[in-house]
Amino acid sequence: MSNFRTAESVSPKHPDKICDQISDAILDAYLSQDPDARVAVDVAGGHGRVFVTGEVTSKAEKVDVAEIVKRLAGEVELIEHIVRQSPEIARGVDIGGAGDQGIMVGYATNETPEMLPLEFALARRLCQYIYKKWPFDGKTQVTTKDGKIISIVASFQHAVGAELLAVVKDWLLAEKIEAVQEIDFHVNPAGDWEVGGFEADSGLTGRKLVVDNYGPRIPIGGGAFSGKDPSKVDRSAAYMARIIAIDYLKKNNAKEVYVYLAYAIGYDQPLEATVVVDGAQSQVVGYDISPNGIIKTLNLKRPIYEQKAREGHFGYGSM
Repeated sequence: MSNFRTAESVSPKHPDKICDQISDAILDAYLSQDPDARVAVDVAGGHGRVFVTGEVTSKAEKVDVAEIVKRLAGEVELIEHIVRQSPEIARGVDIGGAGDQGIMVGYATNETPEMLPLEFALARRLCQYIYKKWPFDGKTQVTTKDGKIISIVASFQHAVGAELLAVVKDWLLAEKIEAVQEIDFHVNPAGDWEVGGFEADSGLTGRKLVVDNYGPRIPIGGGAFSGKDPSKVDRSAAYMARIIAIDYLKKNNAKEVYVYLAYAIGYDQPLEATVVVDGAQSQVVGYDISPNGIIKTLNLKRPIYEQKAREGHFGYGSM
């Protein structure tokens, strides 16, 4: 039986990713002044307006949200409403507990150098390659059959179809992917387009969850990353689960590894810490996977998050 797999990627100028970047740029601005800042900021934007809302408790001086929005979204009308974190949430985090309940999934595979699923890695590499030529709104999608590309979708703002197709084929050559003539190309399939980003569509923080994780083949816990400080295990425990998956992959010379972590709000130990190595399940051992332990291990109180929202949360550096 043939094995078909498909994944997509989006450029940093996609409306949803603009919102993710604004949320994480605000987080970075707070962390740069106050590493202990508690931040949960969401952004909705489009068609000339950006709405920033959420909760922040921090000793930082004034963060210029308007300047961050202008840098990432251009000249738009800003509606800002940020309040302090609920003290009922804070009381559980203050004692080292998780900032929320949730399930986090980590994954690693030997299919690619990035230790990411092949179809997902290819879609992202292609998107990044095209974005270097057209740094605008855009999407890519790659379908594989038994590990070989059979179709490519690429839609990019301001790109002429014939030129975009040539760039896609250049990428295939750069990747040393054979049988270019057998691939079904869909390049700007609805026609060339000039209006993109917030002018064409609206965006929302956390709406590209599958793109932010591992593609549709791998389950996700459901929590978004962007705009959340590392006391929120949606983000920090997902990063730790990825590190654990990589470690188990390497030390077992495995094909693929899944890691499942689950937490309760205000509680400092996971309710589940399971690793599945090539189908064999066991318990995660040898890691401090309390929220504070994860933060310390990965040094997560740094302003590192806008870059992750732009380029991808996994597959770079140690993650």
